[in-house]
Amino acid sequence: MISLAGRDILHGWGKFALTGLGLGLLIGVTLTMGGVYRGMVDDAMVLLDNSGADLWVVQQETLGPYAESSSIFDDTWRSVSGMPGVEEAANVTYLTTQVRRGTEDVRAMVVGVDPGMPGSPGQPGYLTAGRHITRSHYEAVADGATGFRPGDEIRIRRNTYTVVGLTRRMVSSGGDPMIFIPLKDAQEAQFLKDNDSILQQRRRTASNPSLNRPGVPGLLESVIASQSANQYVNAVLVRLLPGADPDETAAHIRRWLRLEVYTRDQMEEILLGKLIATSSRQIGMFLVILAVVSAAIVAFIIYTLTMGKIREIAVLKLIGTKNRTIVSMILQQAVGLGVLGFMIGKIAATFWAPFFPKFVLLQARDAVTGFAAVIVMCVLASVLAIRAALKVDPAEAIGG
Repeated sequence: MISLAGRDILHGWGKFALTGLGLGLLIGVTLTMGGVYRGMVDDAMVLLDNSGADLWVVQQETLGPYAESSSIFDDTWRSVSGMPGVEEAANVTYLTTQVRRGTEDVRAMVVGVDPGMPGSPGQPGYLTAGRHITRSHYEAVADGATGFRPGDEIRIRRNTYTVVGLTRRMVSSGGDPMIFIPLKDAQEAQFLKDNDSILQQRRRTASNPSLNRPGVPGLLESVIASQSANQYVNAVLVRLLPGADPDETAAHIRRWLRLEVYTRDQMEEILLGKLIATSSRQIGMFLVILAVVSAAIVAFIIYTLTMGKIREIAVLKLIGTKNRTIVSMILQQAVGLGVLGFMIGKIAATFWAPFFPKFVLLQARDAVTGFAAVIVMCVLASVLAIRAALKVDPAEAIGG
């Protein structure tokens, strides 16, 4: 049986291919926007997974170290370690800043961890090259996305760090790669003042009579030392014993230590429901707009292709071709255009996704949903063209 749709496509294959290419690029952009949202969610989940924590202990009335600032004393982990159900507790600091790589700046999250404790909460889970941090100062483990290599030097604030190891897929909720440095260095970097500010602070302290008493030797030096030291961390990450109830342990910490504690489920709600909620809604609006534009373009393309064959359709009617054959031809071309456009769009999205500055996650289920939506859209768009084709008067079409 001769396929009228196939013959017609072969007759004008160049026009059909270019139309499919344009539609495919539009579909590729739509798939990429969905992948951007999936990537944001995956970054948030990766951040929680890589922390290795079951509980996050932070300052009272704050949303934790990822959503807003939190400061607690760096000896809090000792009290947390003694709570029922706690297997291990570790201090951690987070600082999102620009770090120097040669002559360029790299946006990164600087994480302060205790050196010599691989496997503890907050530490990089695995390395792709080099070793973990073993010294108390001036060593760093960087995510490969930063572009650093073992042996490179990183400039963070006033100090220079040597990269001793590389890790992979260690990112913040915003997709910024992580750089791990010793905790003491991170505490200093987080509250580091410039030299002029330090000098002015010392002068103010020395000019204060209550802090610079002639009869109390060493008082001024002690006050200045306390002002220049940072005894705070952003959070204590807690790993629970097997079988321990997170909610019960969290309740103990809240009651006895007067601190805020979040479980894994609560941290997911904070990251997804608060931190990236606005961005996800914005991407959702873009997806809706792209879907409407795509539907309008598909309808216009199919209608134009059908109206371009109005004389051929008139001839088919004159020779006795049934309406269902004409309807089938238009539907086949519409579905074929949708399949071609989706294939081009999926290939294009897969090709350009790795070049985006942030992670784009293209999932198979999104591709299946997108393919079904494209086919349905093409079928619905062909209804307008079918109605116009069935109303064609052969005598007027050929005579015109």
